[in-house]
Order: sequence, then structure tokens, then C-alpha cells
Amino acid sequence: MKKSVFTTIILSVAAARSAWAAGSSGTAGQGNLLILLFLGFVALIVVAQMVPAMILMMETVSGLARGTAGRKRMALAAEREEEK
Repeated sequence: MKKSVFTTIILSVAAARSAWAAGSSGTAGQGNLLILLFLGFVALIVVAQMVPAMILMMETVSGLARGTAGRKRMALAAEREEEK
């Protein structure tokens, strides 16, 4: 009994999917403003997440450059010590 009820519900939902997707022609184009607001909100979140990421990336590159320059200075100092 439970299996037949479950199967009936699944088949009813599967048959109604195309009807839900079609909608009515009278409401076509009504949700454009909401869609644009939603996409704008998503874009705002993406940009807000990219700002700290770019700052962190610039700091990392700056730190790597400073570390490389420091190692070069240490190597030059070691060579000068060896020459003396």
C-alpha cells in the first residue's frame, strides 16, 4: 500500500514538472527586476570578497620580494666577509 502511494506521488510530480516549467504567457517577463537585483547582489558579494583577496595577494608578493632582497643582501655580505 505504501509503495503504491509513494509511486503515485512520484509519478504525479514527474508529470506536473513540465506544467510548472511552462508557466502562463501572461506572467512572462514579470520577474526581470527581481532577477537583476539578485544578480547585482551576487556581484556585490563577489567584489566584496575579491578586495581582501587582492590585498592579501599584494602583501604576499611584497613579502616575497622583501625576503628575496634580504637573502641577496645576506649573500653579498657573506661574500664580502669571505673576501676580507
